Amino acid sequence: MITFIEKYYPALLAFISFLISVSLWFSGQKQEGIFVGIWVPSILGFSIYIRLVKND
Repeated sequence: MITFIEKYYPALLAFISFLISVSLWFSGQKQEGIFVGIWVPSILGFSIYIRLVKND
């Protein structure tokens, strides 16, 4: 179970960020929703970078 969490926690964090972004957008806080929405590719990109460095 720990291996699964270690492997997929960036995707889980990105998905949670996406849900928060969508909820902010539809609650009327559009700028905040856009700001949090930018976190999704940042989280995924950073996790890819960390995996590349770890495998080197």
